Parts: sequence; C-alpha cells; structure tokens
Amino acid sequence: MTKRIPVLATVIVLAAVALMIGLGVWQLQRAKWKAGLIAHYAAADKLPPIAFPTVPLHSSQLPLFRHATGVCLRIVGHRAVGGENRAGEPGYSQIVDCSTGAEGPGMSVEVGWSKDPNAKIHWAGGPVSGVIAPDRLHRMRLVAASAPPGLEPSKVPDVSSVSPITPAGHRGYAWTWFGLAAIALVTYVLAVRKRMNQAPPR
Repeated sequence: MTKRIPVLATVIVLAAVALMIGLGVWQLQRAKWKAGLIAHYAAADKLPPIAFPTVPLHSSQLPLFRHATGVCLRIVGHRAVGGENRAGEPGYSQIVDCSTGAEGPGMSVEVGWSKDPNAKIHWAGGPVSGVIAPDRLHRMRLVAASAPPGLEPSKVPDVSSVSPITPAGHRGYAWTWFGLAAIALVTYVLAVRKRMNQAPPR
C-alpha cells in the first residue's frame, strides 16, 4: 500500500516555517528602522540648541538628543533611577520634575548622579541646559550639563540609550529565524522521505 504524506503534520510544519520567515523579515525591517533612527538622533547632536518643549508632543516629534535649555520654575517631584556618571560608574541618576508654568507638561531634569539613591538635591530650580534624553515616565528629560553641590554630572546621553539592540543585532535575529525555518523544513522533508521509503510491514 502506498504511504501518503501526512497532511496535518505538513500543514503545521509549513505554518511554523512561514511564521519563522515572517519573524525574520520583521527583524530585517526593524534593523532598517533602527539604523535610520540612530542616524537621525546622531544628527540631532549637531543641531543648534532649542528651548525645552513646553507643549505636548507626539512621540515621533520628541527632539531627543538635542541640546536644549529650559527653566524649572518649581520642583514638584524627585526620583532616582539607575544611571552612570561620566566615568561610567553605576549608581543613581537624580531626576527632579518641574513646573514650567500654569499649563503644559512641565519638565523633568536629570540634575546629576550619586551612589546614594536618596541623595539630597541642593538645587531649587532655575535656568538649566543640557541634552534631551528618553525618560520612561515622561518620555523625555533634560540631562543637565553640570551638577549641583553633592552630585556628580551624569553620563552624557547617546543614541545607545534608545535601545540595547543595534541594527546588527536585529539582522542577527533575522538570520537566526531564517536558519531555524530552513532546519525545520529540511528535518521534516527528511523525516517524510524516510517514512515513505520504509518497507510496508508484512
């Protein structure tokens, strides 16, 4: 009796292979997008300083990595997050949330760095300048160019803080998915061929 190709198993394997190929293509698209984003942010570092935005902006409009100036009228909050100083030592970035007027989104300022997460902030606000960096809570914050007494200046923001995965990393993931798809397909073809070539039981 002639053995048939297992239809259900074939459908499942082909669906899995298609999914893995789709994930590989998506990673290649992410690599292209990430390369463009990094180039855009790298160019922002060379642009003239701007005033820190005081109106709500869409995520695609955030002027990340631009040099900027702003005025903290009143400190309304203080938080500490993991960060580094300019020597690359791990510790805590000290961030204050500021009021910039009666309306608007306000402004977050990374005033400096300390090994103590509960470090005192000897700064009452006022004019500040630095570089705009991503912020998990308020989407962006101004990393001050200098630090008040008792703190050290924070690490100058760079585009590596956008995402730990580089374009090369995305391409590596893509080829991993393509490789897994090829392995799955070849393994299944060999398994089916072995099954088809087996002598029928007597």
